[in-house]
Parts: sequence; C-alpha cells; structure tokens
Amino acid sequence: MSAVFTSPHEGRVPVLKLGGVLLVTLQGDLHDGTAEQLQQDIGETVAASRVSGVVIDLSGVEIIDSFMGRVLSDIAAQSRLLAAETVVAGMRPAVAITLVELGLTLPGLRTALSTEEAMRVLGAEAAYVVRGGHERRERP
Repeated sequence: MSAVFTSPHEGRVPVLKLGGVLLVTLQGDLHDGTAEQLQQDIGETVAASRVSGVVIDLSGVEIIDSFMGRVLSDIAAQSRLLAAETVVAGMRPAVAITLVELGLTLPGLRTALSTEEAMRVLGAEAAYVVRGGHERRERP
C-alpha cells in the first residue's frame, strides 16, 4: 500500500493506492475547499497512476449536503473520462435518505455496502494483501 501525493496534515484527504485501485476514506464533514481539493487530487492521481478504479468510503460520514453530493458525482464523471470506475462504499442510511431528499441520484456512481464489497465490484478482490506494512500480490 502506498500513499499517493496527499497528507491529512496538509488539509487534504489521504488517497491510497492499492494495486489498480485508489482508496479514499472520508471522515466527518468536509469543508467545501477540502472537497474541491479532493476532487482535483483524485483526478490527478487517476491520470498519473492509471488505476482502473476509485473506492470512496463514506462510512465515517454522518451528514452530506448537496455540494458534497455534486462533488461525488463530479469525481465519478471525471474518473470515468480517465478510464476508472468509481464505487462509493459504506454509505449510512441517513446519508442515502438525504441524497434522495435532495434529488441527487449520483449518476455514474456504483455503490457497495463495504470497502471489501467495493473492491470485489471493481474486480480487485484479493489482488493485493497488506501484511506487516508490505504489499504483496496474492495468487487467485
């Protein structure tokens, strides 16, 4: 597992690369500027590393607004243009209800109940296993 370009100490959300997938875990509420920076970071990282998928873990998010919903949709559209599929994982029921109430259907985004399921959706299941801080390829 390798961190890619970003650090939470810089006011950014960490973007991790696991094999051919980027993993982004959101915790709490994001300020608009941080969300816009995340969108830019993901786009640049997808283009530079040529990954085939992006997993955005929302399990740490309790509330979402229309701006963040649009950012998620824009990330999916941008990633799709760069040949990567986006899966949102771990969405809480309250977040899903809010998105529906706001009329945000998030086209282009696939969903999964967990990060593990999102990796399976992207076909990355068991591709890389991290043990003791070292990355190694697993045999199918």
